[in-house]
Amino acid sequence: MTEQNNAPRLQYLDWLRGLAAVLMLQGHVFHSFTRPDLRGDSAYVLSQFAGGMPPAIFLFLTGMTLAFRLDGLERRGASAGARVLGALRRAGYLLAVAFLFRLQLWAFAWPGSPWTDLFKVDILNCMALAAAVMAAMGVFRTAERVRLCAVLGLAVAFAGPLVTRLDWAAAPELAKRYLAPDYQYFSFFPWAAFLAFGVSAGSLIRLLREQHMERAMQWATLLGGVLVIGGRYFAEIPYSLLPSSDFWLNSPSQVLIKLGVLLWMMAFAYLWTRYATAPGWSWVRQLGVTSLLVYWVHIELVYGRWFGAWKESLDNVSATAATLAVIAGMVALSVAKTTLAAWSARPEALRWQPWRTPVAETLGEPRQ
Repeated sequence: MTEQNNAPRLQYLDWLRGLAAVLMLQGHVFHSFTRPDLRGDSAYVLSQFAGGMPPAIFLFLTGMTLAFRLDGLERRGASAGARVLGALRRAGYLLAVAFLFRLQLWAFAWPGSPWTDLFKVDILNCMALAAAVMAAMGVFRTAERVRLCAVLGLAVAFAGPLVTRLDWAAAPELAKRYLAPDYQYFSFFPWAAFLAFGVSAGSLIRLLREQHMERAMQWATLLGGVLVIGGRYFAEIPYSLLPSSDFWLNSPSQVLIKLGVLLWMMAFAYLWTRYATAPGWSWVRQLGVTSLLVYWVHIELVYGRWFGAWKESLDNVSATAATLAVIAGMVALSVAKTTLAAWSARPEALRWQPWRTPVAETLGEPRQ
């Protein structure tokens, strides 16, 4: 199966990434601008609940693209060492982008932000570390990675409470931020589990033929239901098999529930893009193909000093209007980005065709 033959059916992944961007935008806008006295209302709670899914989706999809790269190298006859180095180069790219992102935020907030903000462990840092660890999977074949990365994802998820119990007093603060579960950071435990699951899913997709994809999505929906029900059951029992388990911080149950919901969303994205939408441009997919740019710019706009007078001052209606404005602005920015990319690649083109525009960058890694 060549990359070219596989490309059309992967549009659902761009659409899913775009849906994650929409959920992320609304969650951040409500978090930054809603009045404190309204943060117990159902509108705000629902917004933040939905806004908790995008990090898992972005990590999962980054794992899938890493799996595609490893499989592509394998099909071209690359050695195990070359596959590992290829994955490490992706991890290095992610780490470089992560530090450039922090540097830009720090510079724009200067002198109001301390230099320690440069080393905040954000989702891009977590992606980089997780991708570097998953690079070791390059020594295995694609079929082997399906099983091994699924087991590795479970191991990372279940290790979260155990890592919390470790004595981090003597450890460097930066190491603690990267590894130990913390509400303020995207630590390796348990967030890297989603990237490992993504490598497993991406490897499986590379082994499937086109005619088997619908059946695979049916199984993904069924597995998602099992994970959600099972995760809820173990989260609600009055005792825990793992000490120091905190549902919203390090619980394996939360990871499995989110993974189940993620599989539902992926199956929906596949069906939606295959049967419910006409061929052509989609504003949701448009956000997905430039999700890194959208993520970078909106963080500065929403949390920076640009609209400081509105911070924590809007009611639910105004916050909703602000959300729609930010989404519209990000779509316009994304269209401008892909249009400029198309024109620079083919300056003789006078008509923009977004569905033929090469995919630019995505949050996590460039598409293959």
